[in-house]
Amino acid sequence: MQIRPFRGSDESDLLDVWRQALPADRISASLFRTQVLLDPNFHCENLPVAVADGRVVGFILCLARRVPYFLQGMDADEAWITAFGVHPQYQRRGIGSALFAHILGKLKKEGRARVDISPYVPNYFVPGVDTAAYPDTIHFLQQHIGFETLYEAISMGADLTGFTIPQRLQQRIKRAEAEEGLSIRPIAASDIPDLMPFLVENFGWDWFRFAQSYLLEYFGDSPHRTCFLIARERSELIGFCQMRNERYGPFGVKADRRNRGIGRMLLFKCLEEMAAKHIFYAYFLWTDEHAARLYALAGFERRRQFAVMRKLLKT
Repeated sequence: MQIRPFRGSDESDLLDVWRQALPADRISASLFRTQVLLDPNFHCENLPVAVADGRVVGFILCLARRVPYFLQGMDADEAWITAFGVHPQYQRRGIGSALFAHILGKLKKEGRARVDISPYVPNYFVPGVDTAAYPDTIHFLQQHIGFETLYEAISMGADLTGFTIPQRLQQRIKRAEAEEGLSIRPIAASDIPDLMPFLVENFGWDWFRFAQSYLLEYFGDSPHRTCFLIARERSELIGFCQMRNERYGPFGVKADRRNRGIGRMLLFKCLEEMAAKHIFYAYFLWTDEHAARLYALAGFERRRQFAVMRKLLKT
């Protein structure tokens, strides 16, 4: 068994390993090319593959910044592992341990302080390790590699067939509009100069990136399968909500305006608009237990649960 950097000719074998080892997270060749190979931080040496019997039988995909992430910078201490696997026919031969030893040794030499599985932005696939689909993987990472679980992320989905805003919430929205100066409406071009710095200041650069990608489509090719709502209170921008095709979020409300039901209003109004556009399902990949209760009010149910994990490389 040999461990070496990924080569372009390995794609077919690697994707076969990915599909066999990660049956709940299979990807297409086009997604691999656009989300991995074309990522500006991708480097073949950070995608080591294990080769045996003349073919790739294992891999580990690691990202470390080679270019700054907006003004957030280089995250020089950080690295992320977004996918890894060993073909089922070659498991329990030490290949997974060898791959991790290889990449962790490389990261230590580079001076990285920690490595996470797998909240890498912009191109993560899932938030972490699926606790139901891969329990043996979590045990392997904890007991043999030294990772610890930081927290768990919940993925949820909702059937939007016939979705309507409950009457009580409709009345609450009307009162907020009449008495509190609240306005929840589709974004207009005139909102962009306020929105983009609002996102950075209140939610960070990754949410800026998400919103930017939605709005490039919304104001570019077509808004028909995109919803982007903003909330203003007496002209001040205080919240936003977005959905594209079936993927919902992220959405947020300014910290000093929370706990007044504004997030719930944004959520329901966005889902209602998408249902009217014949989007019959909504999902998202990542939330916590507290927010999950809000989503449940709109009919969201748990799809998957992930362990977000970390290993410290410096002590």
